[in-house]
Amino acid sequence: MKRFCLTMLCASFLWIAISVQNANAHCQIPCGIYDDHARIHGMYEDILTVRKAVRLIKALSNKKDAQSRNQAVRWIVNKEKHAEAIIRTISDYFLTQKIKAPKAKDAKATQAYYIKLARHHAVMKAAMKVKQTVSGKAVDALKAAVDGIANYWPHKDKTKGKHHHHHKHNHKHHKH
Repeated sequence: MKRFCLTMLCASFLWIAISVQNANAHCQIPCGIYDDHARIHGMYEDILTVRKAVRLIKALSNKKDAQSRNQAVRWIVNKEKHAEAIIRTISDYFLTQKIKAPKAKDAKATQAYYIKLARHHAVMKAAMKVKQTVSGKAVDALKAAVDGIANYWPHKDKTKGKHHHHHKHNHKHHKH
């Protein structure tokens, strides 16, 4: 079991070291073409993937055959990749391009800004915890954290410029 864990750990580090993550954070030109809700939707899809990865890593952890070990490593790498994508979406898209500090000395706006920052930071911390563990509770906490920022970034009807707040993120219909 010790050797198995070491093998999986080494494979995970190797994958992270050689892969270049693209979190669909868009560009930093800025081009002015943004779809904030699509980023939220993407994070919910990443959460579905890490949830499945956690379930399958647990199911494969006691198996000794080479194929099961191979699949476990692949699911670990996938869990890492999707949790990292969430971190990158928050840092490279929302924090750098969308969340702006208030310009005037407005206590209420400053407080709202700090709350928004804290909620986005909570998503990053929860995604980090998902990377560190094989825990359904960590995935639940990550989903709750994303739920906590989703209302900041509602779906917009691009043809009419209207916001749609009624979309519920209960992505049980997606299959991975």
